[in-house]
Amino acid sequence: MDRILQPVADYYSEKVRAHGATPGGADWNGAESQHLRFTQLLRILPPGTGPLTLDDCGCGYGALLDHIKAQGPVGIDYAGFDISADMIAQARARHPADRDRFQVGARGTRRAGFAVASGIFNVRLDTPTAEWERHIAATLDLLHEGTSRGFAFNCLTAYSDPPKRRPDLYYGDPCFYFDLCKRRYARNVALLHDYGLYEFTLLVRKQP
Repeated sequence: MDRILQPVADYYSEKVRAHGATPGGADWNGAESQHLRFTQLLRILPPGTGPLTLDDCGCGYGALLDHIKAQGPVGIDYAGFDISADMIAQARARHPADRDRFQVGARGTRRAGFAVASGIFNVRLDTPTAEWERHIAATLDLLHEGTSRGFAFNCLTAYSDPPKRRPDLYYGDPCFYFDLCKRRYARNVALLHDYGLYEFTLLVRKQP
C-alpha cells in the first residue's frame, strides 16, 4: 500500500506547496465545484444532523471543515486525515483552534459514525488500473469497518468524454461501484450522478 500511496502523497504535497491552501492546491478546478462536491458527500448525514462523529479521509487543507462550519452549529465531532504531511501542515495552520483534529494518515483510529472520502481515488499516476481497483476495494472495506452508520465517497466517472481524460487519473464505472456497495456493505445505497461534474458520489447508509 505504501508503494502505491507514497507517490500520490508526493503529488499532492507538490500541489499544495505550489498553490497553497486553495482548491488548486488540492488539484481541484475551483471553489464552486469544491463546495458542490462537499454538498453531495454530506448528504450521507441524517437530516438536522445533531451530535455525531465524522471522519474526513483525504481532508487536504481542511476545506470540508470550513464548509461544515459555514452551515452553523451542527454538533459534528470532525476529524481529518491525509497521507500528505504538507496538506496536514496547511490544515493545522488554517485551523489553529482545531489543529489536533488533523492527523497524517489514510484513515482514523476511532470507529466514527460516518466517514467521507473526497477525491482519494482520482490520482493513480502510473499504478496499473487493476492494482488501483484492488486498492479502492480495500479502502472501501476500511471505510465500512471504520464506520457504524455510513460512508460516502466520490470518483471520476467512466462516462467522461474520452478526449478529456488524463492517463494519470482513474475513471470508475459508477454502476460497478453501486453494485459493489449494495452487495457488500448496505441495503441503502444512493448513486448521485446528476450534479454537473465529471464524477459520481455514492452514499452508503447502514441500518441503525
